[in-house]
Amino acid sequence: MKEQSALKKIAGNLDIIVAGIALIVLIALTFAGVVMRYIIGQPFTWLEEVQLFCMVWIVFAAGGAAFRTGSHVAIEMIVEMFPQSVQKIISYVIDLIVFLVIAYLLYNSFGFIQMFVKNGRTSSMLKIPMTLQYGIAPVSYILMIISYFYSKYFDKKGGEV
Repeated sequence: MKEQSALKKIAGNLDIIVAGIALIVLIALTFAGVVMRYIIGQPFTWLEEVQLFCMVWIVFAAGGAAFRTGSHVAIEMIVEMFPQSVQKIISYVIDLIVFLVIAYLLYNSFGFIQMFVKNGRTSSMLKIPMTLQYGIAPVSYILMIISYFYSKYFDKKGGEV
């Protein structure tokens, strides 16, 4: 039973794990790059490509987790000035806007990825396919929608699954 619970917790926080791994790789490679450039005098020519790859994956992987934990910036002072019934209506309008914006980004990300697949674009030094680098975007948008509505309507305490 405990194994299932631990496995469920890992699966529920896979986005945080992926972002964390990408952050560790980014920090380690950046540190190694500084050592190689300024102490040894032999800079990594490919470092910028891997750093960009890591940053993209950190941002997109952590997007759903930010919704799930309520870490996005919100200005609630004005909404809280309204009566409870109006606050509820505003909340539904905000939900609709969040959904529409993320759905729009999701829709456009498919075209973006399709363009990379069609032209076979890769990074210049390491020849990493751009579909791999930006392929996390559609997955992230789907997870953002799920995380937003899950944390808002099912998980009243917020945070980790």
